[in-house]
Amino acid sequence: VQLQASGGGLVQTGGSLRLSCTASGRTFSSYNMGWFRHSPGKEREFVAAINWSGSSTYYATSVKGRFTISRDDAKNTMYLQMNSLKPVDTAVYYCAAGPGLYGPYSRAYDYNYWGQGTLVTVSS
Repeated sequence: VQLQASGGGLVQTGGSLRLSCTASGRTFSSYNMGWFRHSPGKEREFVAAINWSGSSTYYATSVKGRFTISRDDAKNTMYLQMNSLKPVDTAVYYCAAGPGLYGPYSRAYDYNYWGQGTLVTVSS
């Protein structure tokens, strides 16, 4: 599976962005998907995940209620709708895919395919 993340950019505090992660290669619908982020001086952080069927989602406490993860298997694409953005959300956002029947997963080691990252900058 090859993953391509897009949709990052510069937005003001309180604004919104929608990230996309498009997959090519093997069957997208069989994979659990997740978003992680990495900002300077911090460790990589889990953001959100969705299981292979789309029936279950899981969010980091810091983004719950503001971010929504979804997937469209017909388009081989996963989305992260980010609302009420804050400067602390500034980071490079990475999408990831991994196998397993019991997702969604919040641990990076549960994912074996990663996209290249897209930069989100939230100005104050």
